[in-house]
Amino acid sequence: MKMITFERTEFRGLRVHVLPTEQFKTFAISVYIGTPLNESSVTPTALTPFVLRRGTERYPETKQFREKLDDLYGAGFGFDIYKRGDYQMVHFRMDIINDRFVASSESLLAQGLGFLSDVLLQPALEQGAFRSKYVESEKETLQKRIESIVNDKIKYAAERCIEEMCKNEPYRLHPLGTIEQLKQATPQSLYEHYKNWLASAPIDLYVVGNTTTEEVLRLLEKSLTISRNAGAAYTSRPAAVVPGQVNTVVERLDVTQGKLNMGLRIPVTYSDEAYAAALMYNGILGGFPHAKLFTNVREKASLAYYASSRYDGHKGIMTIQSGIEIQNYEKAVSIIREQLDAMAAGTYSETELSQTRAMIINHLRELQDSAFEIIGFDFNSILSGKQRTVPELIAAVEAVTPERIRAVAESVKLDTIYFLTGQKGE
Repeated sequence: MKMITFERTEFRGLRVHVLPTEQFKTFAISVYIGTPLNESSVTPTALTPFVLRRGTERYPETKQFREKLDDLYGAGFGFDIYKRGDYQMVHFRMDIINDRFVASSESLLAQGLGFLSDVLLQPALEQGAFRSKYVESEKETLQKRIESIVNDKIKYAAERCIEEMCKNEPYRLHPLGTIEQLKQATPQSLYEHYKNWLASAPIDLYVVGNTTTEEVLRLLEKSLTISRNAGAAYTSRPAAVVPGQVNTVVERLDVTQGKLNMGLRIPVTYSDEAYAAALMYNGILGGFPHAKLFTNVREKASLAYYASSRYDGHKGIMTIQSGIEIQNYEKAVSIIREQLDAMAAGTYSETELSQTRAMIINHLRELQDSAFEIIGFDFNSILSGKQRTVPELIAAVEAVTPERIRAVAESVKLDTIYFLTGQKGE
């Protein structure tokens, strides 16, 4: 497998990561801006990219902004807001065709970096603040996004389980913020927040494509108007929480199918030696269709419409999600606990081990076919402070023994059981 090596440098307080490669016909550009999850800042931080995407000083009208992307041979531009561990991440991304495949008078990479720089640093303003019509319109957009969470009961139950489990930790906060805070945002307050955010947050800029670090820096010299102190590093490693008694929460809404979610503490994160064993643990428990939860809870016992597990390796938390008939609550809890006990007892079949290993390795290999997946994998190293490569992680997964999985399993502790049920009944 080809080793992927980013060239790294610092430029005007940004960390710049360049991967020169002829593998792709496009340039992939990503900008990560991360801040610790915080009650007072989570909502304005979430609202900021929605407003930034409406227009820039050069293209103040949203129609002009979109037309410019069309002029760049249909360049893709978008953003995501999510949490990784105790950080709220805003991730801008742009993909733009390589100049070699079109007849363009000016470098498309230059135009792409210039456009992204304008979006971040030269927003459309009026009277020294964000345009009020954009702020009001995007507040509505974000409010609808937040409100839509409760309509998707699977997502809602997953969020509520985390909220209850982490009620005294920043991780309880939803990365999109709250409607109450959203209502308080004004063009002035949001603009002040945006300036502080840009000045203080770590910013990582990635470029993948047929280019060089020298070319990227030369283009940034022309387009990047920011100059700030060296970007802050990601330092806040989530504190390990040792759960006491299992916390059981029952919530009633107008639902016909119960949503049973469980939150588990796993004292292994991305930077730990046991990370590969934790990936195997999650895969065998509920990460794949052949896993214990799917085969035993859904297939054999017919107790769940779906049953799976997820692992946040930046936080050290695992969640189990399942959809069940409301009257099957006790049975489902019991059989899920049996799967956790089987994991801790080291009861893994050869099929579970080999299929899980193959699925994880296959997923890691597939990452290398997408520029943005390559970037995302590398950014995990920046965020965790632990440099990993795909071949190294594949080798670590291949070397995981049943004993190492069991060592992880014995350290996993059930923290919270959350059940979303109907309005009637006990």
